[in-house]
Amino acid sequence: MTIEVGSNEWHDKVLASKTPVIVDFWASWCPWCMKLMPVFEEVSKTYEGKLYFAKVDVEKYPDIAKANGVMGIPVMKMFCGGRNVGEIVGYMNKEKLVHELDKMLSTVRECLTQSSVLTKETATK
Repeated sequence: MTIEVGSNEWHDKVLASKTPVIVDFWASWCPWCMKLMPVFEEVSKTYEGKLYFAKVDVEKYPDIAKANGVMGIPVMKMFCGGRNVGEIVGYMNKEKLVHELDKMLSTVRECLTQSSVLTKETATK
């Protein structure tokens, strides 16, 4: 299951999450984004409990896209402990996406054991 995240939820749903989060930055006018959408949704079911899946519409929330260095879409960024720990650029099929996510999750384990979650206070320092 994927969740739509906006400016009001960004900190709590992504940065403060104790579970890694993969965020799909997309827009309705982007054909590759629209092609990726059902793949992203389907793959989210495979990782239930291990990885949260979130979506950010860059048209509605350009502030989030800008703050995270989004230069083109579709792009998916993985966050662990409030930090961006990986990126996948462009459309890919289910098998390729699963492969890339598995690769990212293998490096995230270290992040989860060695990092504390960013709070609003520490994020602004």
